[in-house]
Amino acid sequence: MACLWTCNNSGKVCSSFSPSTLHFSSFQRLSFNHNRPCPSRPLTLRAVETSERSVSSSSAAAAEEEEACVNFAFVSSVLLPDGTPDVQLRKATGGQKLRDIMLDANVELYGPYARPLLNCGGGGTCATCMVEVVEGKELLNPRTDKEKENLKRHPKNWRLACQAIVGKPDSRGMMVIQQLPEWKAHEWNYRGLPPVEEEEEESVSSSST
Repeated sequence: MACLWTCNNSGKVCSSFSPSTLHFSSFQRLSFNHNRPCPSRPLTLRAVETSERSVSSSSAAAAEEEEACVNFAFVSSVLLPDGTPDVQLRKATGGQKLRDIMLDANVELYGPYARPLLNCGGGGTCATCMVEVVEGKELLNPRTDKEKENLKRHPKNWRLACQAIVGKPDSRGMMVIQQLPEWKAHEWNYRGLPPVEEEEEESVSSSST
């Protein structure tokens, strides 16, 4: 579990955010007119026979709600004016690259490198689509060779969105993704800092000798 803490200029914590506080349940808002006068007679309730059509439509709606998907919370690198995180909630079917999911959902990925000539378009060579996986890294495929080469000096939970595949079409779960981690104005408080890939390789080589 990771928490995000933001501080003001004096160094005091002014707000915090934890992925466990996110809720993805959908609901319908009902509005009531409190100024409407009460009826002079009590209302009469009638039992209405349920038709097969309504039963089938309700079952179809239930089946749609149970459709497999992965929930995402994308955290912007820039905080809101009140100092709280700017979080966008999205849903997507698994089996896709994280880059495609973010672009299809209109979530900022490249930042200053968004122009076509400033990124490789998903080839895994420019490393401009880096993201920080705060929660849900178990849903992703292992790091590819291109990621191991381009992310040597970054924590192990940093990924290239163009190389990271989110589960399978029937996968379910939740992911918290930090956008543009190199430009973020806050830090995630992990239970133990994610080790840097290069440091781990050095420790392995030293132990083997």
